[in-house]
Amino acid sequence: MASERAVRGRLQRAGQEHLLRFCAELAPGPRAALLAELAELEPDALREHCRRAAAASARAPGPPPFPAARLRPLPPECVGSASRADPETRRRWEDEGFRQIALNKVAVLLLAGGQGTRLGVTYPKGMYRVGLPSQKTLYQLQAERIRRVEQLASERHGSPCTVPWYIMTSEFTLGPTAEFFKEHNFFRLDPANVVMFEQRLLPAVSFDGRVILERKDKVAMAPDGNGGLYQALADHQVLEDMARRGVELVHVYCVDNILVRLPDPVFLGFCVLQGADCGAKVVGKACPEEPVGVVCQVDGVPQVVEYSEISPQTASQRAPDGGLLYNAGNICNHFFTRGFLQTICREFEPLLEPHVAVKKVPYVDEEGNLVKPLKPNGIKMEKFVFDVFPFAKNFVAFEVPREEEFSPLKNADSAARDTPTTARRALLAQHYRWALRAGAHFLDVHGAQLPELPGLPETEDPPAICEISPLVSYSGEGLEMYLHEREFQSPLILDVDQARALLLQGS
Repeated sequence: MASERAVRGRLQRAGQEHLLRFCAELAPGPRAALLAELAELEPDALREHCRRAAAASARAPGPPPFPAARLRPLPPECVGSASRADPETRRRWEDEGFRQIALNKVAVLLLAGGQGTRLGVTYPKGMYRVGLPSQKTLYQLQAERIRRVEQLASERHGSPCTVPWYIMTSEFTLGPTAEFFKEHNFFRLDPANVVMFEQRLLPAVSFDGRVILERKDKVAMAPDGNGGLYQALADHQVLEDMARRGVELVHVYCVDNILVRLPDPVFLGFCVLQGADCGAKVVGKACPEEPVGVVCQVDGVPQVVEYSEISPQTASQRAPDGGLLYNAGNICNHFFTRGFLQTICREFEPLLEPHVAVKKVPYVDEEGNLVKPLKPNGIKMEKFVFDVFPFAKNFVAFEVPREEEFSPLKNADSAARDTPTTARRALLAQHYRWALRAGAHFLDVHGAQLPELPGLPETEDPPAICEISPLVSYSGEGLEMYLHEREFQSPLILDVDQARALLLQGS
């Protein structure tokens, strides 16, 4: 156990000795826990972390927008489109993606370090239920998509295959996530192929460069952003584990997108056939003011430029076809080769510049009283997963339809967007479209046929409730055998048992 004297000496070197000001009055247990936590903080790195945080707070509210002269859209040859590609090209991408999956060369990696605080819950966001008829959580939907892709790839290529699932958690989400997976029998995935690992935590810092005490016996810590992935890969030898399994291609995504396709054979195949080492899925921006980052070039290299870093004039620029010039909205859905990730971890991770998040951080005052501030009082430094794009040798972007692949869950239903209601509607609207495409007919209570999907899925419910299990269809494929020229009343819950029953009825 670290001695108080040794810890105090380390903190003096870092200029943070105030963290021990309540140490003498703590009981043995909390005192030991505080000393152990502080002993983990390397003095020189802590001093530099606090210096950078204080300097960043002095630059608030942030850097000015990029000059338009530094920005360019991605070159057309680096951009593919799921919707604009001709059927033969799309089929070629999909075939190549399934081939790589069947060869056991593909893994998926989930960024799941954040809690559901903005949703008003204390547990990890992946455990959230948005109110689907099946009551499935985000984790279950994602697990079942992995199982379905494994099945499809095995059927195409005649041999079993595995897609390992790597899940990056934080100190706050690891325990609940691991327990949740055990309680649900890993959603029938092999536990040996579900690998959880933790990202690092960094101290929150006041505007004057002092680490914040959350309690008398605990430093205020926060995950180091989804860009903490690269340090975590090194800390836990994750890339070595991938190498032992023969994984060469990694599909990385964020937990909160209810429509995420993982691993997406079309995206994977596009990236592989383009010879890419790094890629990003994007969606067209809904409007110039939409608060999403844009994938573009800055000084000739690929980068995600945050919406606050583009002037309104630049954001509104139009391309010759009339669409937005800077239209490639980032959705935290990425492709990396394992070789690229190895290079990042080995050479470039220390060069990644932390981003500043100004937050309201609870703290104890000089008398030891807990204070919950009403306005931001601290800095959390974090890195972003897309910070590595400039280091790619061959970067590509892949545009996908928003209504098919992107509906994030970020806010409680009291908010205007990205809520449980909008996520649920997006998924059910998608499944209603799939069913209609497969030839299903939905009837109202009077037996009259219901219409096609009106309006936007996030603004109203589909005419009928239709939920299709990922174990039955991954992206709308194969539904004709169950639904063609059949009539249904709402709700239709097409799970494996219901699909089997419909097949028996038709035989």
